[in-house]
Amino acid sequence: MRTENVLAAVGYGLWQWDEPTGTVTVDGPAARLLGLPGGAATHRTAAVRGCLHPADYVSLAGAILLATAEGTVAEATLRVVGADGAVLRTVHVRMRPQGDLLSGTLHEVREEVRGEEVPGGSSDGAAATSSDGAATRDAAASSDGASSDGAAPNQDAAAQDTDQDTAQDSAQDWRRSREAILLEVGRALAEAVSTAEVLRVAGNLSMPGFSPDGMAVFSADGDRLSLIGHHGQEFPSSFPTELPNDIRYPAGLVIRTGEAVYLSNARSYQERFPEVWPMVKVFGHRSWAFLPLTVAGATIGAWMSAFREPARFTPEERSVLTAVARMLAMALSRATQHDSERALSDGLQQSMLPDLESGVQGMSLAARYVPTGGGLQVGGDWYDVIGLPSGRTAIVIGDVQGHDVRAAGVMGQLRIALRAYAAEGHGPGAVLSRTSRFLAGLTEDVEPADARFATCLYLEIDPATGTLDVVRAGHPEPAIRLGDGTTIVRSTEGGLPLGVEPNCDYPTTRLILEPGEVLLLCTDGLIETGGHDLETSWRRIRDVFEAGPAGDLESLADALVWAVHGPASHHTTGPLTDRREDDIALVLLRRDPTGPTCAIPGRRTVLTVPQSDPARIRGAREDTRALLHDWASDDQIESAVLLVSEMLTNVLVHTDEDAILLAHVTGPPGARRLHIEVADRSDDMPHRRSPGELASSGRGLVLVEELAHVWGVDPRGDGKAIWFELYEAGAAPGPDAGADPDVAPGPGPD
Repeated sequence: MRTENVLAAVGYGLWQWDEPTGTVTVDGPAARLLGLPGGAATHRTAAVRGCLHPADYVSLAGAILLATAEGTVAEATLRVVGADGAVLRTVHVRMRPQGDLLSGTLHEVREEVRGEEVPGGSSDGAAATSSDGAATRDAAASSDGASSDGAAPNQDAAAQDTDQDTAQDSAQDWRRSREAILLEVGRALAEAVSTAEVLRVAGNLSMPGFSPDGMAVFSADGDRLSLIGHHGQEFPSSFPTELPNDIRYPAGLVIRTGEAVYLSNARSYQERFPEVWPMVKVFGHRSWAFLPLTVAGATIGAWMSAFREPARFTPEERSVLTAVARMLAMALSRATQHDSERALSDGLQQSMLPDLESGVQGMSLAARYVPTGGGLQVGGDWYDVIGLPSGRTAIVIGDVQGHDVRAAGVMGQLRIALRAYAAEGHGPGAVLSRTSRFLAGLTEDVEPADARFATCLYLEIDPATGTLDVVRAGHPEPAIRLGDGTTIVRSTEGGLPLGVEPNCDYPTTRLILEPGEVLLLCTDGLIETGGHDLETSWRRIRDVFEAGPAGDLESLADALVWAVHGPASHHTTGPLTDRREDDIALVLLRRDPTGPTCAIPGRRTVLTVPQSDPARIRGAREDTRALLHDWASDDQIESAVLLVSEMLTNVLVHTDEDAILLAHVTGPPGARRLHIEVADRSDDMPHRRSPGELASSGRGLVLVEELAHVWGVDPRGDGKAIWFELYEAGAAPGPDAGADPDVAPGPGPD
């Protein structure tokens, strides 16, 4: 027997709540329990809400919200009410989130209230209450066993008391319903941040026997009446979105007079507003309420609620509509201001961002700017693409301290200054030095609290060779995704942030971007978010960067932003809430293969360690670990890192030259070859020594000979290179061991 049949046999119903589409699907037993007509069917959410006691629905919504966030089961006991608001039965609900759906069961339960059972159940010795109090009178009559005429007065008195109690209970239920509805609408409107969200909240207003089926909001724009939004009904193309303000239309009358208009039937509408009735009757509504939207004593618009079922608009119902109209007016005023500010800030920010359509010849480019979640949503992060007089292209990314209007203003000035200095033909270091002096001059006469500094990374691109000349002013270092997806954070020399020291020098680091490799430039908003430090944040970004499609930079940029932000909190609850702690700017640059059959090289990195900066040996060790992050043997990784550190140190200690590191990984996983060479311009060849037990040096070549599978020294016209190779998992070298496409075989150790 199927599960559905078993549940139906024991009185259980099944339902599915689809929140995104606003529909609820029920089977036959569930429809009967909820009092929905038509048996198994799909209904609008408002129709189902109208069958439930408003206070109970608020409790159910809270339980569902918590269950969705925690991935648990939502349970609630609900009172099912009729069109007159009387309680018909009580049902117990269990629901579990399943993607966008909430699926579960409901069944009737017995609940004792004041010694009596809620209608819908039956119990021996207990009488069920009813709207006319007859059952209670029968119970009162039989409870004392009296059937004589002398007992009649007592029976009448009991009936009167019961009628009064029923009336009081109904009034209390209505007050509780009204309070629950207003609390729910007020909370939802407080969270709405756009006009569309405000209209959606108002369109979902529902109460037992009183749920609007359509709504619209009108505003007065000069001498015109404008339809600014609607929800729950589609307006035909023939329906005008603007009408003369003096036309005999209910919304116009409400705006002119500031008084509500209630039309309880079609005849009233047709008699009072015959000019517009032909346009209105096509919607099939039977009752309408038009209420003024008033803020600070001024009527800013009109709210229309339309009903497909007749509505009497009792004083209680009018009080609810009036209260909702006040909240709706304030929410719309706030949302309109927010929409205007957002449009202003978007226009301001977009005017400061470059057009990427021209791009860089031979390279693909993608960029993103994501503001923080609050305020005007403008800040100090920016990026730019600048064509240089030399025919090269410069890319700039930077971050002015703060994310407010002041930061955005300073950012705009910096962007113009950078473009001007670059257009004069200065080199990368000179461009940043002049820009730093410019920013220091801007802030020298302001209060210390208003002084701003900025981080910046500026690079010049030679598209023909893939050469990148990089200068940094306190900015995060760039990262490169190699041809096979491996990511390396490239160590580059840097100086102080712009504006801190007027006369600061910025050294240049030269990198090579090979065909198929992708360069990532970003501000710290992409890194230091969600409590991550520099190491863990790069690990998070690296995982997404490596897994994304290198051929589709737009999708890769979206994936990086999504990994940091997660879904926005006003759409989804739970662990992935909006984490917009800082602005984000990022630029992705990919060097395209030169032809359709061009092979994308394997893992490869080149790094220079100058005599003046031996601390960059640490960056060489980190690059080596990154190249070998998925190498089969951890011991070989440690051996490679040790040998790289030893060889670079030997060059710096025993020569007066800079050391150039080249590392190259080739071959399929499990049988790869690591080739590393360290070159310098000195003609002095290394020699093996026999250091004593207490000697502090002289063991470099001994370590190389002991740990490497093969190694050698290559004399060159402008110096020499010492190299070694490791084979993954100890695989035996092939006949071309020691050979590299870019390095001639050496004679071996001395």
